Amino acid sequence: MTDAPPAEPPAPATTPSEAPGGSSGSQDASDATSTGGAHVGPTLAEIEAAAELLRDVAVLTPLEESRWLSKIAGGPVYLKAENLQRAGSFKIRGAYVRMARLSPEERARGVVAASAGNHAQGVALAAQMLGITAVVYMPHGAPIVKERATRGYGAEVRFHGTTVDEALVQARAWSDETGAVLVHPFDHEDIVVGQATCGLEILEQCPEARTIVVPTGGGGLLAGIAAGVKPQRPDIRVVGVQAAGAAAYPPSLEHGSPQALSSMATMADGIAIGRPGDVPFAAVLEYVDDLVTVDEESLSQALLLLIERAKLVVEPAGAAAVAAVLENPARFETPMVVVLSGGNVDPILLMNVIRHGMATSGRYLALAVRIPDRPGGLAKLLGDLAAVQANVLDVVHQRTSSHLHIGEVEVALQLETRGPEHAEQVRTHLRGAGYPVTEESSAAQAE
Repeated sequence: MTDAPPAEPPAPATTPSEAPGGSSGSQDASDATSTGGAHVGPTLAEIEAAAELLRDVAVLTPLEESRWLSKIAGGPVYLKAENLQRAGSFKIRGAYVRMARLSPEERARGVVAASAGNHAQGVALAAQMLGITAVVYMPHGAPIVKERATRGYGAEVRFHGTTVDEALVQARAWSDETGAVLVHPFDHEDIVVGQATCGLEILEQCPEARTIVVPTGGGGLLAGIAAGVKPQRPDIRVVGVQAAGAAAYPPSLEHGSPQALSSMATMADGIAIGRPGDVPFAAVLEYVDDLVTVDEESLSQALLLLIERAKLVVEPAGAAAVAAVLENPARFETPMVVVLSGGNVDPILLMNVIRHGMATSGRYLALAVRIPDRPGGLAKLLGDLAAVQANVLDVVHQRTSSHLHIGEVEVALQLETRGPEHAEQVRTHLRGAGYPVTEESSAAQAE
């Protein structure tokens, strides 16, 4: 969970276009363009050149129809599985393009980056392939699996701050001190053009698409996909999705320039960015049609459903676009492509999110039941639960309490059910069998 104020942002590298205001939960960017006729973002020729550069580096990730999401949305929904990309996310695209274009002198000085994990792995892998030394600053609390993978690719990992923004300040300082080239996670033209290759793949794999939904942090992937798609197919609607607890784009779009958040709180560390990048922000203004936010409950349910229904392991940030479809499927025209941006999830977080997702979907049930304090009382209760096929996860006896009568014991139960209807069936059955159900909660302590 990220919960800290970001550091002050660096001075803008470019000046984004001005934009009219919008709402904080959903920002329509389709009319927020004032470019004076100048081209914004990479050209098709530049994106095609980046795709050629990545030909033997990035894999062509699959795009497959999701029948369960299609049923929810009322039309075809396809998943672009960038969680199956090398290093576990789309980040290798931009990182490799940026680093492959460094001069021999720049390569000799090495590179430095800041990341919560996905960009770190992309930079580390690209550095390994290109023979460049790499130092990566990660915020304290970054997922262990991402740290270990980054070290495994040969990069030196250092920790600083509690957000990517704070780690980025230290990475800039190291660059100034040593001459190492800063490989920004999203705020550079080469990064955006590398991510734009994903947009070209989507057009080739799904030419019938009417909507593309993209998880969004600093904006590199969203800007790249939009810049790769919209000039060729202006009829396709491109929508960005941010976690509500780390949504810097809505206020930035409202002000017409990147704005820094005062604090962030989300499980989606991969998109927990306190300030949009100037370079991607300009392309977002030009090409992106809408920006929506999703809450933590939707993120956890999306992650769980992707595991259960699509058999895909996706991190919370990577599941943000699916969460948006689940929250409001009518918002998106089909055929639709939903980008799964990354799959580098910490096993502990995955376990907790799965439990939380099951609780919010009504599949965990916590009950406090009073039974006679005599031999066979608990066995009878468990038998009654078995009769309605409730799976017992935990049992705790409490014999001392002011609300218990003499000869009674309270049994705190944590149960697994098949869903809300089954949970209600369990409650009804226990009450019908004469058990006083004194306390209940569907959360089952899955928080």
